[in-house]
Amino acid sequence: MTPHVDSRAGAAVKAADRAHVFHSWSAQGLIDPLAVAGAEGSYFWDYEGNRYLDFTSGLVFTNIGYQHPKVVAAIQEQAAKLSTFAPAFAVEPRSEAARLIAERTPGDLDKIFFTNGGAEAIENAVRMARLHTGRHKVLAAYRSYHGGTTTAINLTGDPRRWASDNGTSGTVHFWAPFLYRSAFYAENEAEECARALQHLEDTIAFEGPAAIAAIVLETIPGTAGIMTPPAGYLAGVREICDRYGIVFVLDEVMAGFGRTGKWFAAEHFDVVPDLMTFAKGVNSGYVPLGGVAISGAIAETFDKRPYPGGLTYSGHPLACAAAVATIQVMEEERVVENAALIGETVIAPGLRELAERHPSIGEIRGTGMFWALDLVKDRETREPLVPYNASGADNAPMAAFGAACKKNGLWPFINMNRTHVVPPCNVTEAEAKEGLAALDIALSAADEHTTAA
Repeated sequence: MTPHVDSRAGAAVKAADRAHVFHSWSAQGLIDPLAVAGAEGSYFWDYEGNRYLDFTSGLVFTNIGYQHPKVVAAIQEQAAKLSTFAPAFAVEPRSEAARLIAERTPGDLDKIFFTNGGAEAIENAVRMARLHTGRHKVLAAYRSYHGGTTTAINLTGDPRRWASDNGTSGTVHFWAPFLYRSAFYAENEAEECARALQHLEDTIAFEGPAAIAAIVLETIPGTAGIMTPPAGYLAGVREICDRYGIVFVLDEVMAGFGRTGKWFAAEHFDVVPDLMTFAKGVNSGYVPLGGVAISGAIAETFDKRPYPGGLTYSGHPLACAAAVATIQVMEEERVVENAALIGETVIAPGLRELAERHPSIGEIRGTGMFWALDLVKDRETREPLVPYNASGADNAPMAAFGAACKKNGLWPFINMNRTHVVPPCNVTEAEAKEGLAALDIALSAADEHTTAA
């Protein structure tokens, strides 16, 4: 579709939004949401005719881009056939979606509990772990995000937790490995891995192994910075969990369904968790859907014992039909393979080339269609371009960078001192290069705030 100007319609959309929509994670009087007129593939546009290459994939969920005709058609066909039905029944799209997901999950994660999104998936995974073990405490990492509901937000390790942290949910935080900003004074990946595992062991010892139900980790943390764990770390966590009878939960809500160049990020590390959460990319966000993939041992816990949890819209037929179509599209169009190929041959070398010329780039991290640029004031000291959780004038350098991106037709994913490169997994080589060119221009705005300026 070609964007066209319809200022009057855009103004009406904006006015209704400002009058009635209460936006998440925002001070309502300080935001100015863009009125979006349409989207297709890797692009969206506003009512003024401005088109943007979406390097955010929405919130890292449009893994096959916007308005894929086969998924749109599948939703339309399902709506005409059976638009909704209660979760206690067996219906074809729900059964087929579960089968296709289970075929792709690692190990014996063959039972699927459907939710409406990632936060509910975490809520239910933790509930399953607690009931399975009879324990209550749950360990989660700093620099993480697991969702905005009660348990999920307490597990979260970023500032969004602070306002809702009640300290009584049994959550304990620990440091996961991140060599660039190491909490362990490590000098290489091997040291970072060993010291992070020892730190986790020490945390478990002092919290009481017999009290800990689960360890919850994002396989590759997403919003918190796309920090790929060092070789051996997740295998080490798996071994610790096995030794103490702790349930290992991997959160693949953002990293799953092709984002890292594999169906699931766990495949990069040859690790199988006991529970794995998913959402976002399972149907490219076309209809809300998430879930928990459950191992045989935990599923067996609830063979004769009712599982005390459920949702009215669990496995909603429209959402599941979208998931079936999305997975089929990903297979037919080799979307996972494309994410790996474009990531390796275009994004990675392109970002490295940018780093050679822009002193604001401290580190590049990522794989597939899952990358982060850690922006800094000074490469030697690694001081972030803006302070942790900066706002207002303190955040001016990142605001200037973001404005420069948008001026050049790129919609960026920005969090604190980072910009993430997370376009749709079916992005073309030409689109990826277009985005890198826009980043190149915008990074000059960030460079102005470095010590090299």
